[in-house]
Amino acid sequence: MSAAPKLPVLRARDLSVQRGQATVVRGVNLAAHAGQWLAIVGPNGAGKSSLLQALAGLWPAASGEVLLHGQTGAQVSAHQRARQRARQLAWMGQTPPGDEALSVDDTVALGRLPHQGWLGWPAHSAADREAIEQALQDTDLLALRHRALQALSGGERQRAHLARALATQAPVLLLDEPSAHLDAPHQRLLAQVLRAQAQRGRAVVSVLHELPLALAADRIAVMRSGELLACGDAGDARVHRAIETVFAQAVRIAQVDGRWTALPCY
Repeated sequence: MSAAPKLPVLRARDLSVQRGQATVVRGVNLAAHAGQWLAIVGPNGAGKSSLLQALAGLWPAASGEVLLHGQTGAQVSAHQRARQRARQLAWMGQTPPGDEALSVDDTVALGRLPHQGWLGWPAHSAADREAIEQALQDTDLLALRHRALQALSGGERQRAHLARALATQAPVLLLDEPSAHLDAPHQRLLAQVLRAQAQRGRAVVSVLHELPLALAADRIAVMRSGELLACGDAGDARVHRAIETVFAQAVRIAQVDGRWTALPCY
């Protein structure tokens, strides 16, 4: 595991989030460091996606704050904040936007927009093409690059949206359920991609339902009812107990062939 720097790239400090009258995230303190992959897990309704959206600046904090490179949004102008977030933080939501008529290649090229002027699309610079090629290769999409999104399976579209986020080459990568619709080989590929992104020095934060996949991360944050119950290394026994607790003892964390995984308890 890569050693984390002293100062986090992205940080939630006493962060609370409301949706309507409900407080869905309560007083969360969480840090994401360059060179690490952090997985957020918990049962349905735990507040995982709301926390991730607040970290991305897509949902306002009811209280507390989010710091990106040590700065809060209030410390920069709205224009600077939008440009900074687009270049410094790549986002992939559960329902990624996009024109289904676009090709995979053009969809991935959209990830380069933050690095271009208003008339810069489609991407054509050497840096743009290199980033797009790398993203297509990382997500096993080179053979599908000229296909339209609407002609792809759900898992293939998911990988195209992942490639778009990767093409941004932002220091922070936030992914909400990136493994949705992926088959077993491509879940393995996703783990390899996220690990490689961290090894390239990025801070990777992903919300995951697949516990064996989450246990491949460097660190795991466990949520329940909007609160952060535990956060630590993937091999931390306290984190394992928290996972078993929030999932009502329906899983057991154990080592199989030298790797931590979640075994169902029927």
